[in-house]
Amino acid sequence: MAAANVLQVSPLCSPKPNSSSPLSLVPQFASLRELKQIQAFAIKTHLQNDFTVLTKLIGLCTLNPSGPAMDHARNLFDQISQPDIVVFNTLARGYSRSDTPLRAIVLFSDILCSGIAPDDYTFPSLLKACASSKALQEGKQLHSLAIKLGLNSNIYVCPTLINMYTECGDVDAARRVFDKITEPCVVTFNAIITGYARSTQPNEALSLFRELQARNLQPTDVTMLSVLSSCALLGAFDLGRWIHEYVRKNGFDKYVKVNTALIDMYAKCGSLDEAASVFENMPVRDTQAWSAMIMAYATHGHGSKAITMFEEMIKARVRPDEITFLGLLYACSHTGLVEEGCWYFYSMSDKYGILPGIKHYGCMVDLLGRAGRLDEAYNFIDGLSIKPTPILWRTLLSSCSSHGNVELAKQVFGRISELDDSHGGDYVILSNLCARAGRWEDVNNLRKMMKDKGVVKVPGCSSVEVNNVVHEFFSGEGVQPVSKDLHQALDELVKELKLVGYSPDTSLVFHADMEEEDKEIPLRYHSEKLAITFGLLNTPPGTTIRVVKNLKVCGDCHSAAKFITLIFDRQIILRDVQRFHHFKDGNCSCGDYW
Repeated sequence: MAAANVLQVSPLCSPKPNSSSPLSLVPQFASLRELKQIQAFAIKTHLQNDFTVLTKLIGLCTLNPSGPAMDHARNLFDQISQPDIVVFNTLARGYSRSDTPLRAIVLFSDILCSGIAPDDYTFPSLLKACASSKALQEGKQLHSLAIKLGLNSNIYVCPTLINMYTECGDVDAARRVFDKITEPCVVTFNAIITGYARSTQPNEALSLFRELQARNLQPTDVTMLSVLSSCALLGAFDLGRWIHEYVRKNGFDKYVKVNTALIDMYAKCGSLDEAASVFENMPVRDTQAWSAMIMAYATHGHGSKAITMFEEMIKARVRPDEITFLGLLYACSHTGLVEEGCWYFYSMSDKYGILPGIKHYGCMVDLLGRAGRLDEAYNFIDGLSIKPTPILWRTLLSSCSSHGNVELAKQVFGRISELDDSHGGDYVILSNLCARAGRWEDVNNLRKMMKDKGVVKVPGCSSVEVNNVVHEFFSGEGVQPVSKDLHQALDELVKELKLVGYSPDTSLVFHADMEEEDKEIPLRYHSEKLAITFGLLNTPPGTTIRVVKNLKVCGDCHSAAKFITLIFDRQIILRDVQRFHHFKDGNCSCGDYW
């Protein structure tokens, strides 16, 4: 069929009367096939070399920068005998949003050699390409060129420079860029605040938010997303509630993404009720909002509620995504719903066309491992079409430890060591497991391996928020100036706990030549107990104590927390690396299935 005939019948193409340019035929969002039809018409009307036509077609190709679309855009670009920087910027912007962003850098080298000078619109796309490719060295070279051209302080260049450095893992360099700006705007503040939040440095992000307010700059919805994310990371419930009030007063609650971030923040700060309240009051709920609520119920151990929420989501005709299924798999894993979890895992791809990612595989290993189906979990990992990551094997190693399977644990440890032998936690888990089984020769060998390889154990760290200040404690000692007094208070607390039936689980301290009484000392000063004790001392009676730990809560601290809620009539909400534990009246929401 001739191109002209296609154009006559296409509903997307409605040429103006007496229009001689094919540009008038181009719809705002044309498919690649339709663009090629327009190009064919341009060739027929001898406009195939018209600069304006080629530039317009390149711009339309980059609106949906798929591989074929960008290849076609590049072919069009190569047909221009004397391209200018404007058309290059258009192509570079497309590459930066494509699956092959570094092609923008290669093309940039070519145009520099041809004598075309970059402008202030060139660098944002190129820096974005470096950010998405984690191409730090290329980003640094672009930074140097921007300085040479006097564009390093440009309002468009600075935020993308900051973003490039943070995405490439050099947040200190990003901060140096920010600190050199005499009058940073809100976009620049957003870039560095977001960078700190994504780099898991929430305190720095919140400090910059306060500086933004002190400069009388008006934050945007982007600012609030990063601030709420920082509160979630810290588990800073009181601060998060203040931010929520700020969101309401300034009208940011009209944004679906901000409300979703509020759900996530409240859930991670241990307040499931307030997370649900935000969700229920949302006039519009998208996939991300539903998924956040499902994940909230899952991590708090409400597996049935998470599944019910998913069923409501489907009834509301909202399509699930990979995060939705991650929440469902968490829910099944933490409540022992093995068959249900398997069904959801396979329905992801079979029913919804969603390919599982590494986190979904990890949930499946955890699901099978918690239920004691260790051989199934091993075969599941071994049979994956992708190369297993260390985290998958570590998940199974943890399950082997929980179920006391030394032989399989040693086999799994070997698989981990093939991929990464520098993680101290692997040695500690296997060493502790061997010690519980009385295999002290294996314990000594593992400790020697750690010493020879310079591997160190990650210290346990727990934090608790008191009067809008987050206090951190490390196992063995408090980091506060009152640590000596805190230790004495914890000593007295343990005495009280023993009177009501608490017995320190010294089997968790593995030293063959250590007396039972001596084993109690390192166990007593675990970071969770220090944080809980600090909360008891510094909050009014009846106040809920919220603790965040960087590792999995230990069995002895779990037991102690249950007794503390009995003695003091307090509720303790402890978030560890895997889930939430709600302690109340001597019980825990996990039902000890953890």
